[in-house]
Amino acid sequence: MTVDPAILAAAAAEYHEQRGDRSRIVVGLPAAPQVELVRADAIEPEPIRWLWPGWMAKGKLHIIGGSPGAGKTTICLRMGATVSKGGAWPDGSHAPIGNVVIWSGEDDPADTLVPRLIASGADMRRIFFVGGVYSGDIARAFDPSRDIGPLQAAIERAGGAALIIVDPIVNAVTGDSHKSTETRRGLQPLVDLAAATDAALIGVTHVAKGSAGREPLERLSGSLAFGAVARIVLMAAKKAEDDGPAPRIVCRVKSNIGPDGNGFTYEICQTGIVGHPGVETSYVEWGEAVKGSPRELLGEPDGDKGRAESDAETFLKALLADGPMAAKDVKEAAEANGLAWRTVRRAQKALGVKVARSGFGPEGQWTWSLQP
Repeated sequence: MTVDPAILAAAAAEYHEQRGDRSRIVVGLPAAPQVELVRADAIEPEPIRWLWPGWMAKGKLHIIGGSPGAGKTTICLRMGATVSKGGAWPDGSHAPIGNVVIWSGEDDPADTLVPRLIASGADMRRIFFVGGVYSGDIARAFDPSRDIGPLQAAIERAGGAALIIVDPIVNAVTGDSHKSTETRRGLQPLVDLAAATDAALIGVTHVAKGSAGREPLERLSGSLAFGAVARIVLMAAKKAEDDGPAPRIVCRVKSNIGPDGNGFTYEICQTGIVGHPGVETSYVEWGEAVKGSPRELLGEPDGDKGRAESDAETFLKALLADGPMAAKDVKEAAEANGLAWRTVRRAQKALGVKVARSGFGPEGQWTWSLQP
């Protein structure tokens, strides 16, 4: 005769209860899952530990987005070079020296990534690229959606890491990267990896086509979960300027652990590699610090025309009524009248003000003029 395990369990419980035994040994049934509750007064407050104060935190997931050609990967490699040698960040603070681990599913280390790192001044002894995965005699390509555990073990054998770069981060999502649940499930192992290794982990992604004008955080390709899961999101862009060369900007469009906004200008420079004839590559040269909201810095339109833009249109009509004017003089006049330059640029587009280059070389300049 077969006895129901539940009956055995109840009998055993009653027996031990009568004996005063509170262990309540359960016979024939698996132990029920238990949820741990931790009282708040048992948790000691801790400060955020920064790899780059305000910009990259140890043990956290970060994302950098931008259009193709914005230089996202090159920026990350410059960051990696800075960490590898304990160099200076764009704001003048210094990075703690540490190892850098790079997984790239798009660029070849030999002809693209290594040259860029060398040009950025990296200590190549502290840079590690994720290679294949081996199981006995079987080898296969690394898959960030399933090999995070072995990667963590490899990082520990290498002496740890201060920065981990995943490019592109969408490859960590096995399901539909446009679905929030599947994206969160795919990113969780990366969140856990950052916490376990105490490294700042930054993933590279694109912005969605046709997303201009939307909130910068909403422009990230795929599910909004990419921006939600990351603690800090950066955006790299080449601004659309109407009065001269377009500067490149990287700024914080979101931070759950500090201020957002503000950023730095940068240039993508070309160079050869000494000792390696024929190897041409690029690197990031940081520029000045810039202040402002993400929309302002990235040149995103703010939506419906308001009083400020109407005032700017009136200002431009009066200023340019007598003929063309140098763009730099227009800007000076706008600032003297308390008008934001981005508002004046929107008014310029709305009025169809012509922007043209006159002259050549150092004597040349950009001019603005009203259309006849």
